[in-house]
Amino acid sequence: MTEVSGENTAGSGADARKPVNAVPPAGKTQLRVGRLVKAHGLKGAIKLELYTDDPEGRFVPGATFTLQVPESSPWHGKPLTVREFKFMNSHPVAFFEGVDDRSAAEELLRAILWIDEDAQSSPAEDDAWFDHQLVGLDVFRDGQVVGKVARVDHLPAQDLLIVKVRDEEVLVPFVKAIVPEVDIAAGRLIVTPPAGLFEELPDDGDEAPAEPDEDEDAPSA
Repeated sequence: MTEVSGENTAGSGADARKPVNAVPPAGKTQLRVGRLVKAHGLKGAIKLELYTDDPEGRFVPGATFTLQVPESSPWHGKPLTVREFKFMNSHPVAFFEGVDDRSAAEELLRAILWIDEDAQSSPAEDDAWFDHQLVGLDVFRDGQVVGKVARVDHLPAQDLLIVKVRDEEVLVPFVKAIVPEVDIAAGRLIVTPPAGLFEELPDDGDEAPAEPDEDEDAPSA
């Protein structure tokens, strides 16, 4: 899920579609909700990097995730089920079924967690959309179509809309100041970008030098 932000807040969460690996069931789409980043303690706890705005709702006991791990991982092709989720010193930490010690937790580091979501469902939050709802939207600027959303990139600082403009890609920060309106039903969004985002600004060094004043070139008396 992608939420348009009023400011560039580091670490803002967002679910995303799964680009590769398992094919979701018919009528479903795969959403990324987190990444396992560090073993915590000796009892199998793992710190999470969250890609969701609703961690308490996503990581309830019994919630099961598809794992994106290398084929060489002992967890490849296996689901992962939440046993407990909590915040410890402001860090999200989870315990999972079958992960009972630090060694088992370390086998899961860098794994990405995915869930199935109804393809036609919409996020409960205002100003929030799933990636598959944004991809393909026409991008309007000053009443004219300038491109189409090709994909959504989720970065630690903010989400980016990758807009296809002719043969190029433009990276548009997904913040209200630049994307004030998203209309899924109409198949479009409106951008009010800063100068230079969709076009090259003239280089000051390319400006022609000013013609010298005739009086300056005249010999002194």
